[in-house]
Amino acid sequence: MMAQGFFAFIRALWTGHFKDSNENITEEKTGFSSSWGQAIEVQAGWMPQDLTVLDRWISKKVQQLDEKNEPFVEVIQKFQKFIESDTSILTLFQQMFTQVPTLAPYDRDTWGKPSVRDYMTMLRLFNSILTEPPEFTTKHASVAFPINAILSWPMGTPAGRAAFYLPSVNEHFRNILNARGEFLSSPESAVVLSDGPGGWLSQDALQAMGGFNDDFIHDVTQPHWGFKSWDDFFTRRFREGRRPVPTPYDSRIVVNPCEAGVYNVSRNVLEHDLFWLKENTYSLADMLDNHPFVPLFAGGTVYQGWLSALSYHRWHAPVSGTVVDIDFVPGTYYSPSPIVGMSSLALRNSQGYLTAVATRVNIYFQSDNPNIGLMCFMAVGMAEVSSCEVTVKKGDLVVQGQEIGMFHFGGSTSCLIFRPETNIQFKDVVQVGNMIKLNESIAFVNA
Repeated sequence: MMAQGFFAFIRALWTGHFKDSNENITEEKTGFSSSWGQAIEVQAGWMPQDLTVLDRWISKKVQQLDEKNEPFVEVIQKFQKFIESDTSILTLFQQMFTQVPTLAPYDRDTWGKPSVRDYMTMLRLFNSILTEPPEFTTKHASVAFPINAILSWPMGTPAGRAAFYLPSVNEHFRNILNARGEFLSSPESAVVLSDGPGGWLSQDALQAMGGFNDDFIHDVTQPHWGFKSWDDFFTRRFREGRRPVPTPYDSRIVVNPCEAGVYNVSRNVLEHDLFWLKENTYSLADMLDNHPFVPLFAGGTVYQGWLSALSYHRWHAPVSGTVVDIDFVPGTYYSPSPIVGMSSLALRNSQGYLTAVATRVNIYFQSDNPNIGLMCFMAVGMAEVSSCEVTVKKGDLVVQGQEIGMFHFGGSTSCLIFRPETNIQFKDVVQVGNMIKLNESIAFVNA
């Protein structure tokens, strides 16, 4: 990010669209229609559609803290020491809670108790969920991102926006998420893979996921249907033939790299742009972390899709060709766009912004079709999605539809980026909000 733009960005983090805590505050609009915002929330399953569900979940967790009073594990102890050893960091973590308004809906939850109002309660909640796998409740009421739920209000304050953009803060979040990831990859986490209440193999859960028995590899005769851990279940594979490439010999076609809904299509994308001032504005230099290929994509096209927490989380090659580079970009985990304001759905409404700041990996392909040429697939780690795993390496030859990597532990977002010389034409199915299956044709090129 250029120096002038960086300082403008920092000012936006501090000022944003936040009002004084005693004013009557409503959730900021981001350019989405209300129906589109609801469509993502309903289908993605990242956070409860009903705020009262979120309130009750937090209330229950706070009540359990008082009952258990568990000591902090090492990763939380280190985070506490980090916060309290630096006055500037401590001030941010104090202010991000004091800046939360004292009026409804921020003042009290549905049980009539104060919401989370200090960083020590935040740390205690983090500590409690490190060894708790997410339970299924209903399709639109499961808290798939518990840390995001705890931070819903404070991360939208000026202090929260500033704190969660700092690399030093994100380093500690990475350590916390990795610790949680270790548990979610352990056999102990499979306790929620059952057909009982809260189980992900219950009839309600299977109905919410839709087509599970026909679509995914599993063995009902084995404990937990053969899944070794929560993450093993989360990264489940499709059965052979369930998502075939429709025209494997037509190199003009680009297929959907993920089982995902359409978020946005943007053409004539600039190399540098003020991505933090307008939603759905992309800045290629920031997205691609100033990679040498950036100038080649300036003026090109970005296609962005979002993944459901209830669906499939592996990525597949959009074209046949050669992997020419793989670039892991460290970034933020809980930094919402400054224009979103106070919103329980802040990260959901920040997906364009997250392509420039969040932890992500960019995989560059040289397509076998010269009319497509160089293109990029971007996988963005959002909130609890702390791990983007790539299963190919530089120099590999890939076939369209071949697996190239996966997200762990949560839903997220991804992009395809094309050069301006690529005359990419999107099919009619590419409409904002439409859910599109993996490997379905989404675009084609003309000579």
